[in-house]
Amino acid sequence: MNPTPEDILINITPQETRVALVAHAAVQELHIERSLERGLVGNIYLGKVVRVLPGMQSAFIDIGLERTAFLHVADLWQRQAIPVAADSSDAPSPAAQPIEKLIYEGQTLMVQVLKDPINTKGARLTTQISLAGRMLVHLPQDDHIGISQKIEGAELRQTLRERMAALLAVEPGGSQGFIVRTNAEDASDEELAEDIAYLRKTWRAIQQRAHESGPPALIYQELSLAQRVLRDLVSDATRAVQIDSRENYELLRAFAAEYMPRVVDRLQLYRGERPLFETANVDEEIERALGRRVDLKSGGYLIIDQTEAMTTIDVNTGGFVGARNFDDTIYRTNLEATQAIARQLRLRNLGGIIIIDFIDMHNPQHRATVLDELRRALSRDKVKVTISGFSQLGLVELTRKRTRDSLAHMLLEPCPTCGGLGQVKTARTVAYDILREILREAKQFNPREFRIVASADVIDLFLEEESQHLASLSDFIGKPISLQVEPAFSQQQYDIVLT
Repeated sequence: MNPTPEDILINITPQETRVALVAHAAVQELHIERSLERGLVGNIYLGKVVRVLPGMQSAFIDIGLERTAFLHVADLWQRQAIPVAADSSDAPSPAAQPIEKLIYEGQTLMVQVLKDPINTKGARLTTQISLAGRMLVHLPQDDHIGISQKIEGAELRQTLRERMAALLAVEPGGSQGFIVRTNAEDASDEELAEDIAYLRKTWRAIQQRAHESGPPALIYQELSLAQRVLRDLVSDATRAVQIDSRENYELLRAFAAEYMPRVVDRLQLYRGERPLFETANVDEEIERALGRRVDLKSGGYLIIDQTEAMTTIDVNTGGFVGARNFDDTIYRTNLEATQAIARQLRLRNLGGIIIIDFIDMHNPQHRATVLDELRRALSRDKVKVTISGFSQLGLVELTRKRTRDSLAHMLLEPCPTCGGLGQVKTARTVAYDILREILREAKQFNPREFRIVASADVIDLFLEEESQHLASLSDFIGKPISLQVEPAFSQQQYDIVLT
């Protein structure tokens, strides 16, 4: 079975890079990276030890940033006499020696950023270098093969270890320290070998730059989104990678020629008059992907709600009445929904627990077919998905591995009016809140007058339907109450001014 042809569109501006993967004439995945949010984690520097603090068992390292960076003794790597257990995916732990016996002021160290600087704190560093690839993590200072603890099954873990050992034996010229990531569970030997070659070549380049530089110096920067796309997303199904920036096209072409030659011929500089993303209606897709409702061609629709704990997807028939009977209408709507759900999971990058509430089907064969169709649709997802099947309540539970922030978390923030609830108090509820607050304040203060400042809807309510309650309160507290509209206030905002 031939994979579905895909095109990758890369839109680059000084402030952000946006990537769209397009297949079946529709956007399947979106990736966004903003320049100011890129951070330093993963960058490798040649640093100079400025000060060693025995009392804190830490040191300050100058890596060329505004503030010196922080290195704790626990993050100092040393080769161990006892090898790490074969099943561990953790790096070797440092020997229990005081930091003052391990490093000294003025010393040059190769360090990697573990945590970005925050407020007045400098970046946190480690001397245990790790380089992440598509399938593997390279630990160039080590010589063991580790397997991610998330890969379950002793037989699978052993098979992966043996395959890695065989591949490393074929090309023994570099370090043997690798961790197999969960992405590599179904990887071919060719894909693993390509990742090994890429990571070893990257490490050799880092060593060369370290040899040629003096501290402080940046000797390796984490790959940009566009570079990661070439490394991770380009596959045999990719027809073309279009880039709308000449400067970045040249940089990406040089990067691909150096590290992944098979990709070079697919890179294209986009020269069209229309913006690149307009050619595939990507901006419209982004707007739709930020909404709750997804319309189906048949007239049915999905409602997608994302919370901290899980994501729920509700399937509805809507206006679909095209089938011969109601059961058939439900069945066809659910079948169409499987394709839309699979696409939305990728497009929105939804991860964690996902609950799908298909329309109830009484026919067991219909349920089995819908579940099979959902599995087929999700099989095209590059991210690992596990489907549990229908529960006793008729819900389908699945899990999708979290690989990055969802589109909504990246582009949206909680509404300042509703606090992220998606709902606001009614004007009447706000009016009653105001009446209660005036009553409380009248017991504590003795102003000449109370003035209610609120939105037009709330003030209108006090002038009309709630005028009697307002007048009764004024009589009860023995103070006049005036009203003032504030156009800038949302419905839930108000102020009570004491004059």
